[in-house]
Formats: sequence, C-alpha cells, structure tokens
Amino acid sequence: MKIGRWIVLLVLLILPIHVMGQEKELLIGLIPEQNIFRQYKRYLPLADYLSERLKRPVRLTILSRYGDIVKRFRSRGMDGAFFGVLTGYIAIKRLGVEPIVVPIEMDGTSETYGYIIVRADSGIRSVEDMRGKVIAFVDKATLRGYLFPLVFLKRHGVKDIRGFFREYYFTGSNDASVMAVVDGRADIGVVKADIFEAILQRDPTLRKELSVIAKSPPMPVSILCIRSELPESLKRTIRESLVNLNSDSMGIKVLQQMRLKGFREASMEDFITVEEFFTELGLELHTYLEELLETAR
Repeated sequence: MKIGRWIVLLVLLILPIHVMGQEKELLIGLIPEQNIFRQYKRYLPLADYLSERLKRPVRLTILSRYGDIVKRFRSRGMDGAFFGVLTGYIAIKRLGVEPIVVPIEMDGTSETYGYIIVRADSGIRSVEDMRGKVIAFVDKATLRGYLFPLVFLKRHGVKDIRGFFREYYFTGSNDASVMAVVDGRADIGVVKADIFEAILQRDPTLRKELSVIAKSPPMPVSILCIRSELPESLKRTIRESLVNLNSDSMGIKVLQQMRLKGFREASMEDFITVEEFFTELGLELHTYLEELLETAR
C-alpha cells in the first residue's frame, strides 16, 4: 500500500514538470526602432516575466528590417510582435493578427509623435529651406519615419520628393536617423519623439545642436499583436498579465527596467492615422505592401 502511494505521489510531482516542458514556446518579434542590442535588452525582462506567468518559454527575436516583420511573421513561426503603427495595421489586414496591448510611457501617455529635425545652425526652418538638401528617413514601413514627412511635405506643396531633395535615403532605425543629422550625412532627419528624447537624455549636449521643425499627430508608441490562432485562454492571459503588470512586485520591477508606466488594451482605433495618411497620399494597401516586400529583399 505504501509503495502504491509513493508511486502516485511521484507521478503527481513529475507530471506538472513534464506538461510544462511540452508547452510550445512563444516567439515575439521586435522591430529595429533603435540600436538592436538596446532594444533586446529593454524587452528581455518582459519576456522572462511572461515565461513565468504563462508557464511556457517566451523568446524574443529582432528583425533586421521593418519590412521583414510582415514578410517573415509566418515563415519564422512567430506568435506575436511589438509592431509599429504602420506594420501593425498591415499585419492585421494581411495576417489576421489581433492587437492586444499598447505600452504606456512614464508620463502616462501611450502615444508619441514623429519629429522632423535639423541641426540648429543649418538655417533650415521651413519646407522651402529644405529644397535641394539631403533627408534621412527611417524606413518605408514606418508611419512616423516616412509617411508622416510625406504628408507634411505634400501639405506644403511638395508632391515629388525625388525632384525636391538632392538626395534621400533610409537609415533603418530612429537613432541612426538622428546621428545622420548630427554627423552631417543628412541635413534633415525623421525620428520618433520618445526615442529622440532618450537620445538627448544620454547626450544632453545635443539639445543645443538639434532643432525640431515639425511634429506629427500623436500615435501609439508600439502595439503588441498576436496570432489569432492562439487559444483564447492564452490570449486572454497575455492581455491580462500585461495590463495588470503593475499589480505585483515582479511586474513593477519589469516596468522599472523597461522605463514604462504600464500597458493598456489596444483597439483598431489606434490605427486611424494610418488610414488617414493612406487616403491623403493616395496609397493602396496591397500595392504598398508589395513595395515593402520588394524593398526588404
């Protein structure tokens, strides 16, 4: 009888470990908003926290280009990604992913702006001053880093950037766009406001060297979207774990490490600006996606 009880106890002790070990990992993608090592380091505590809460490993992967995150979401077997507003919108329309949460910054806002920046001593203050200059965009698959400046320029009469600028190119990340202006490789740059402020905090001397000459409408900082095929219970746990991250000591520590106040639930209203910009620029989603995929090759 005692042997039988020991066998039952041994099975009960081993079974949870075996079941948890069989849980498929979740693979979450990060877009290269800034230095990829800094990006990975910032999100790693969150992946560890979710691994503990979901009882399954959560692994991060960083894609080398913004366009890759749509093209390779399924080919890499990804379960979710912290999309930008534009890539998130495309992924929802083409891949059927679901928006889950939006990060809330330390100041309590969940939105940030796109900036057009120049060197303070450049003499560039208006759109006409930009004529014949060099501009550094971030990536074609970014709302703040590309479509916003196109809308801004169009509203000021510039319909063909090829003929207006002496040169334009894509840096691949927000911080690289800022440094292109600082180093003189570009006269004009485009950057997310939160990343711009983070750069200035790391190097306060740049506050006197750089000027913001245009600002976009506010848009979500980023949006976590996940595969719709995931079990409803798992999607609910992910959402609730992140929205309630500040309700336990481990979660509060994660938020402190990420320099965030928390997360809020996401909705399709977070993508309204994308639709407005597409309409204003006369863009069609399918055609634009094909252009992004061609650029990513």
